[in-house]
Amino acid sequence: MATDTASDAGTASTNEPLHVDGQAQLDDIVAENDVVLTDFYADWCGPCQMLEPIVETLAAETDATVAKVDVDANQQLAAAYGVRGVPTLVLFADGEPVERLVGMQDEARLRSVVEEHA
Repeated sequence: MATDTASDAGTASTNEPLHVDGQAQLDDIVAENDVVLTDFYADWCGPCQMLEPIVETLAAETDATVAKVDVDANQQLAAAYGVRGVPTLVLFADGEPVERLVGMQDEARLRSVVEEHA
């Protein structure tokens, strides 16, 4: 039986979303992982709260690394990616942003976007 020994340093794909604090940390996650689904969210956002269990499922069940960025705590980072509304999901593949989804998304749609680039 394998056990998950990945630390919060997060060099390997993890089964839980990684909470990002700043551009440097996001850059490191994107550089170290082939596919990164980044969820720009806010705690006060209803659709963000509805999306959270879907994002957690994708982190656990796909090869993508999932990063979560609180737009209130990371306003400059959100602005750098043109986030104007939440939730906004940006998918990075091979270090480049390749997909952007704004608003509530269903699990099947997100899973297909992730698998398309995995």
